[in-house]
Amino acid sequence: MQVHVEDISSVQKKITIEIPAERVNEEIDKAYAAIQKKAKIQGFRPGKAPMQLIKRTYSDAMRDDVMRRFYQQTLYKALDEHKVEPLDSPTIESDILEPGVPFKYSAIIEVMPQILLNEYTGLTANKELYVFNQENIDGELKRMQENMAQLIPLEEDAAVENGHTVSVDYSISVEGSPEENSGPQSAEVEVGSGRLLPGFEEQLIGLKTGEVKEFILDLPARDAEVESDAKKGVFTVSVKEIKRKDLPELNDEFAQQFGEYDTIEELRAKMVEYYEKHETERIDNEFKERIIQALIKKNPLDVPESMIKRQLDFMFENLKNRLKSQQMSLDMMGLDAEGFRARFRDDAIDKVRGGLLLMALVEKENISVSDEDLAAHYEKIAAGNEEMLGRIKEYYSSNQNAKNSIISEIKEDKAISYLIDHAVVTEVSAEQLKAA
Repeated sequence: MQVHVEDISSVQKKITIEIPAERVNEEIDKAYAAIQKKAKIQGFRPGKAPMQLIKRTYSDAMRDDVMRRFYQQTLYKALDEHKVEPLDSPTIESDILEPGVPFKYSAIIEVMPQILLNEYTGLTANKELYVFNQENIDGELKRMQENMAQLIPLEEDAAVENGHTVSVDYSISVEGSPEENSGPQSAEVEVGSGRLLPGFEEQLIGLKTGEVKEFILDLPARDAEVESDAKKGVFTVSVKEIKRKDLPELNDEFAQQFGEYDTIEELRAKMVEYYEKHETERIDNEFKERIIQALIKKNPLDVPESMIKRQLDFMFENLKNRLKSQQMSLDMMGLDAEGFRARFRDDAIDKVRGGLLLMALVEKENISVSDEDLAAHYEKIAAGNEEMLGRIKEYYSSNQNAKNSIISEIKEDKAISYLIDHAVVTEVSAEQLKAA
């Protein structure tokens, strides 16, 4: 048996195996003999059909059997001898198996790239400068006030204005596509919120309870890149009821409705604390991503397609689960599995690249995880809940795979901290960061 290994790229190898004609003949004879024992051919008892008839009838089955056994017997043995570790199932290309002729086939193998960290200290990256913005607190209080508002029905002669909530019945007929027409439907519309089809809310302004209005709006194209797919819809809307929001005052009584606060000042102080914590975490996380991007830029790296696919699958399932928890779906976002993979492929490639480079940094700098590191991580997960902390420790002490996953996560965090500690960091404003 002859074996030749060729590098196609840093993440792909081609291994070509040639099996001599003598062995091909031996395996063909064995395969036909096994088939002859079991073959059911009309006019012959099992095992008694002539070999020539067996060969004419079962040549395809013989080839499948012999080729499969050659792959099983030779491929992984050759990979082991040449120290090639495949990341995924190989892609096989082969000649047609014929008696008296050497059988040659090739396998395309994806392998882990060899990672040489050339530059990982002195990386340059910008970090957003944290600036407290009172408008964010005021805006959040406004949203809380809106959520606590009561809806007060207006008199029948009142007209719809921005800010009103309107109960309507409506139907849609689509020009040129009667199959897309909708029957009567009901909805509550907050006029001025901008949540519905552009132009819809504006058409309600000035209407009174009981009035009906018909208007035409452009419907969104199913494919954003095909303008001809856009259609017009004729809307028929009937106003059933108009309500205004009665906002509660931002006072101590308002604050007390949230349980743990006696005054509006206490509520504001807690919101400032939460805002600062949330913004600091956001800035830190975005900065970590920038540091990883700087590492990738300094250390270009090809990544195996199988790893990209697994990362995309992971990201896709995460998105579906997040949407499900919010009672949403991919359809509502105008996405399907194929569209998601095309849109987020570059993100997945960077995730894989970053992960591989951080793993290489862990090995190069001998980054380890101590018992103290694990204990601190468990406490972080428990968030001060002693009972939960005990359950967390018990779970990870009895589940080695889960513990190994946590250890890998901590090592990656330490590697990122190492990059940051040895980086050249410039704090800039959010506006400068966007302009960069």
